[in-house]
Amino acid sequence: MISSEIMQGLAIPFLGTSLGAAMVFFLRGQLNEMVQRSLTGFAAGVMVAASVWSLLIPAMEQSEAMGQLAFVPAVVGLWAGILFLLLLDHIIPHLHMNSDEQEGPQCSLSRRMMLVLAVVLHNIPEGMAVGVVYASWQSGASEITFAAAMALSIGIAIQNFPEGAIVSLPLRAEGTASMKAFGMGVFSGAVEPVAAVLTIIFASFVIPVLPYLLSFAAGAMIYVVVEELIPEMSAGQHSNIGTLMFAVGFSVMMILDVALG
Repeated sequence: MISSEIMQGLAIPFLGTSLGAAMVFFLRGQLNEMVQRSLTGFAAGVMVAASVWSLLIPAMEQSEAMGQLAFVPAVVGLWAGILFLLLLDHIIPHLHMNSDEQEGPQCSLSRRMMLVLAVVLHNIPEGMAVGVVYASWQSGASEITFAAAMALSIGIAIQNFPEGAIVSLPLRAEGTASMKAFGMGVFSGAVEPVAAVLTIIFASFVIPVLPYLLSFAAGAMIYVVVEELIPEMSAGQHSNIGTLMFAVGFSVMMILDVALG
């Protein structure tokens, strides 16, 4: 049974994406390249900090409490998450921002749909991350507090806001109607609460696997950062803005986790 508190927490990241997608009603054209790079760097920093502070460290703490070697679930789960995202990368057709080269199996989907699928692909581990942290809090099997789980929800929501805009604004610039572009931006974030709920349900049946699930989500997010976000934030000239915003995003997520957790 998932409590109303948890459901509210799971809705926060989705709200962040939806509010970002709503920027299509207020802005015209695509985001400036420098702004896109800054937002991508910020998102990467949030995801790396969340992977370390909210997922890998709690995974090792839980393992230690269960009498296991602390690093085993962290390493096994990390690699499982990376390989899982590598698999999805190969079986889901998608197109990264600022790229004309389709990845995954060849298909007849439109460019706009493949852009949305690229964001869906990288929202899956974010949803799993939020879900497994709430599952850990609900089980009482770790030091994770409800405030720490909320900190992760808020951190993911902050980085989801620009993500929603990055999806909807280019679609609008390509000629998609504002409402449809907004709907596709919202759809790209809808996978997060679904992935979170499925993770919580699975974790509730297998409590000892929680450390593995925490590190699995961390591995999946790190894969997205290294494979997608870092190349995007470093492309072109003056890539140092992406690096600086990475540090800002990392700092914000670290502060949220430590202050609320």
